[in-house]
Amino acid sequence: MIIKGQKINERYEIIRSIGEGGMANVYLAHDTILDRNVAIKVLRGDLATDEKFVRRFQREALSASSLSHPNIVEMYDVGEDNGNYFIVMEYVEGKTLKQLLKKRGNLTLSESIDIMLQLTDGMSHAHDSYIIHRDLKPQNIMIEDDGGIKITDFGIAMALNSTQLTQTNSVMGSVHYLPPEQASGKGSTIKSDIYSMGIIFYELLTGILPFKGENAVEIALKHMKDPLPSVRKQNPSIPQSVENIILKATAKNPKNRYNDAKEMHQDLLTCLNDDRINEPRYAYPYPEHDLDETKVIPVIKEKDIKEDDDEEHTEDLVKPIPEDATVKKTNRWIWVLSIILGGIIVVLAAIFLVVPALTEIPDVKIPDVRNMSVIDAEEELKKLGFEVNTTVERVESDEVEKGKVVRTDPAIGRSIKKGSTITLYESLGEATYEIEDYTGKNYIEIQTLLETLHELDVEIEKRDVDTSGDKEYDEQEIIGQSLEAGTKVSKGDKIILYIPNIVEGYPNMVEEGWTLEDVEAFCDKYNLTLKVDEEETSEYPKGQIIDQSRAADTPIVEGATLTVTVAIEPQVPTNPTEDPNLESLLP
Repeated sequence: MIIKGQKINERYEIIRSIGEGGMANVYLAHDTILDRNVAIKVLRGDLATDEKFVRRFQREALSASSLSHPNIVEMYDVGEDNGNYFIVMEYVEGKTLKQLLKKRGNLTLSESIDIMLQLTDGMSHAHDSYIIHRDLKPQNIMIEDDGGIKITDFGIAMALNSTQLTQTNSVMGSVHYLPPEQASGKGSTIKSDIYSMGIIFYELLTGILPFKGENAVEIALKHMKDPLPSVRKQNPSIPQSVENIILKATAKNPKNRYNDAKEMHQDLLTCLNDDRINEPRYAYPYPEHDLDETKVIPVIKEKDIKEDDDEEHTEDLVKPIPEDATVKKTNRWIWVLSIILGGIIVVLAAIFLVVPALTEIPDVKIPDVRNMSVIDAEEELKKLGFEVNTTVERVESDEVEKGKVVRTDPAIGRSIKKGSTITLYESLGEATYEIEDYTGKNYIEIQTLLETLHELDVEIEKRDVDTSGDKEYDEQEIIGQSLEAGTKVSKGDKIILYIPNIVEGYPNMVEEGWTLEDVEAFCDKYNLTLKVDEEETSEYPKGQIIDQSRAADTPIVEGATLTVTVAIEPQVPTNPTEDPNLESLLP
């Protein structure tokens, strides 16, 4: 466990934890050599014990460290210290784009386009270096106080996808932004990142995700099969030119998408031009269901053959042959061919009729040796003339007692040749599964895994959590489980996964520097009635919230009334007589 004050690699002194996830814990640290603050991601769980992944992670992270762009978090160092595999990167002051969306609901059109221009510019630089992110999502995009964005997690995302790595056989990364080709198990390309950027653009404009479901599999299938819901139906004020960018980026057939991030960036630059706003809806040039390229072989027609050339060659090659010579040669060849053909027929008859009849091995039906001991089954099979594989396979079985035969290969009841080799499968007893530590993982993915693959009874319960500290909880994050890691379970056993009971509370709008626009978006999101008071003051910037009727962290109740006070500039009198306080000074 990493603690405050601990030094990583005798250089990076831990200041505090700034985040936890299923793949890594993130810490704020101070680089004692270069005297600067950095962010350190330390791999956790299954990833740190997987040697292949660690090697690939280090290689990919080092590759990504070559990227230098204002919109990409810079990587400084990659290494290992006492079994802790870490990556050191630029520390970005700000929040993730996901946190901003939770606060605001959705962003304005100009804000969304500005963020997408930065995102496509950064990804264009990465793609030019032949680096694909493969896990683009708002959680991996930092937004600074000045509105600039930084893309993070290049090294981890690339290493994960390169090995098709899963944690407990569940897909890592968010399925909500997963391209159809990745969902179907195909490889990732530059166009996979473009699809994810299209989904992010959709979420920025609407505040919601286009595809939702009860589990990860259902959501992935929707990415593969269902058409994208219309952005303009969610918000009719969005121009058709903007929706066209989303339609082109999120096409299910990669051939219908942008060729690269640079092309998408150029489209974003001009989408609000007067000549484009009302352009026709984008129509896909290739079928959306046909993801495989079809090649047509051209038909060769008779008219394409040059007859003159054929006639010219024929004249040169054909010469008259004496009639008698032709007849003699023909008779002699017929006699020779007849002898050869007769010999071939005799040989073939011997091969296909006589030899098999003399050497044929009879077929024998494999007996039912299930529930026998391995020794008894071997004896039974050898009596019938079969060979038995010396290697016995062992499998779990809920029906056959441990140590008994479950099945054979080839299968029981089949008729095969005597002397064939048969493999026996011995029962290990009832199928068991070892529970892992699911803390920090997405409960929908883990529930799907445990219910479908291991047939466990999974319940989800909410637990109250302390939201006053630095730790930020995701509503789908597992914070505990009823069975400890290492517990062995069988089909039908019950496990409870605990997720945070996040009761949304009012933010401290005064200390966080909220504006009236922020408050209006907040009230729209939670269906609150807003009342606004104004107060002349020079202590706060114009337009900033200086008071709120609901205290910070008070639970939000839908339909409640929130009153805020907004700072306005003090009125400066233009004539002394307008100020009642100066009346006594007048002659």
